[in-house]
Amino acid sequence: MNKRGFTILEIVIVATFAGLLFLLFFIQKQNLDAMQRDDDRKTAINAMYYALEESFYKEHGYYPEFISEDNIKVIDPALWTDPDGRNLGDAGSSYSYEAANCKNGKCKEYTLKARLEKEDTYVKYNRN
Repeated sequence: MNKRGFTILEIVIVATFAGLLFLLFFIQKQNLDAMQRDDDRKTAINAMYYALEESFYKEHGYYPEFISEDNIKVIDPALWTDPDGRNLGDAGSSYSYEAANCKNGKCKEYTLKARLEKEDTYVKYNRN
């Protein structure tokens, strides 16, 4: 008698192999998504940095004590919001701006930071 089909052992081996492939795909997808969010954070910090240096500082000769889309209008407003949906300055935001050497709202220095998931904190300092 000739029987057709798969044995239970063959089905278990194929199912195990398929499960491992799915697990590897899922882990890799999470890593790629985190790397993309980190790239988005770096893009936003770079946009803020260049807006501060090439627009605000050149026009005013100092850096602001606080930054937002109200006083830095040359960048896309969506860049003020991190990938988690929090705006720069909000509690828990992965973006931060710290002004230093300030007098009457006019500052000589600043630090821009983005907390990243897969790398160390991304930091930009004033150029002038």
